[in-house]
Amino acid sequence: MHPITTRQIDLDGCTIHCLESGDPAGRAVVLLHGMKFQAETWRELGTLAQLADQGLRVLAVDLPGFGRSPANPCAPGEVVHRLLDKLDIDRAVLVGPSMGGRVAMEYAIAHPERLAGLVLVGAVGVADNRADLGRITVPVLVVWGSEDQVAPLADSDTLLTELPRARREILDGAPHPCYLDRPERWHEVLRTFLTSLAA
Repeated sequence: MHPITTRQIDLDGCTIHCLESGDPAGRAVVLLHGMKFQAETWRELGTLAQLADQGLRVLAVDLPGFGRSPANPCAPGEVVHRLLDKLDIDRAVLVGPSMGGRVAMEYAIAHPERLAGLVLVGAVGVADNRADLGRITVPVLVVWGSEDQVAPLADSDTLLTELPRARREILDGAPHPCYLDRPERWHEVLRTFLTSLAA
């Protein structure tokens, strides 16, 4: 069991809170969060511990104005970019549910060279970014709840169509925060995807 440390990181005037665990030399996985959630959600769900036990370096980030990160005019995508630079992370895997999925998706479009993989969970904003999705060339795991009433399941079809290296997992009967509803299945598909990146 790896310890989970709490960090406040100054990103050139924008202070963010994050939780970190795992092997500092392992592949970096950055966990974002949805509108109603925060970094602590990933600790409570067990995702931080599971990925740390997989030999990864795991960071769960509170975006500005959420959790324990103070509000700041710095855009979420810029926060991700500064964080990777600050921590000397060359290429990371971004995991984003819902609102965090939009942040992760738009970051992947703007900076595909900084990512080793992308996990989109019921991501919002798919239609808004459809024209640019082809810029994302890294492997992508698309996870959706079959009963998602916030981000339509059809958006996951769009991602499969537009992303050249995407695969999808639908969690039957799960609502929008499907990873919270089906944590065992969520962790199984996430670990499998991350293992495939290491191959």
